[in-house]
Amino acid sequence: MICVTRLNGQKFILNAELIRTVEENPDTIITLISGEHMVVKESMTEIVRRSIEYGRHLRKLSEPG
Repeated sequence: MICVTRLNGQKFILNAELIRTVEENPDTIITLISGEHMVVKESMTEIVRRSIEYGRHLRKLSEPG
């Protein structure tokens, strides 16, 4: 899960595993696997960074004892 910000300043949590694409045009648009679009304040680079960090966190949690 990653925290992102709508254009109106409202923060929300997004399941990074549901992201299909991220575009900057100039606003950052996240498209989910459901086809839903979300416009956020964060840059495309920042969304990718947060998603990678989230994936690393998940792998760290799943390592055997």
